[in-house]
Amino acid sequence: MAERLGRDFFAQPTLDAARGLLGCLLVHEDAASGQRLSGIITETEAYCGEGDLGCHAKAGRTRRTDPLYGPPGHAYVYFTYGNHWLFNCVTCPEGEPQAVLLRAIQPVEGLQVIAQRRAGQPEKRWTDGPGKLTKALDIDERHNRADLTSSTAIIFIEAGPPVPEQRVTRTARIGLYSVPEPWKSIPWRFLAENA
Repeated sequence: MAERLGRDFFAQPTLDAARGLLGCLLVHEDAASGQRLSGIITETEAYCGEGDLGCHAKAGRTRRTDPLYGPPGHAYVYFTYGNHWLFNCVTCPEGEPQAVLLRAIQPVEGLQVIAQRRAGQPEKRWTDGPGKLTKALDIDERHNRADLTSSTAIIFIEAGPPVPEQRVTRTARIGLYSVPEPWKSIPWRFLAENA
């Protein structure tokens, strides 16, 4: 087993955390299936506080955004588009509402369970989107505010081999249709090619 990422990793600047999460392993010790489900993180997006008009924190501290203001290394899980749960890792020191959205993983463990949960989809589409990966790993509102760094955590991230810079692509974040510039086009999406 690789070392779990600790609080210090998540306390770093959000862009560094988003880049650093590429190649790490998202793990859910899933009680429903009794299995360890995991995947290599291949795509992330950074959301950088109240001044980032693409970030939920632009609205300030609300019931929904409260987890963003909490300690680094906690989960921020929210519902969107009426049918998707999205999983984020809170970053930066407490009180700075920033997070990294996990957009895609490459499944490694629990493939049979993941295949059942993504029935009818080709393998390459099982977890290639943020709502798809939460469905595959059974992550939802129960896991909002979960401490990903606790020794008893059932959802956590294990360190992985560093992804070489030549394999990393940076682009604009996805789906920010009504967000004004420069936030709509700022290159805060990180993608590991040929993962």
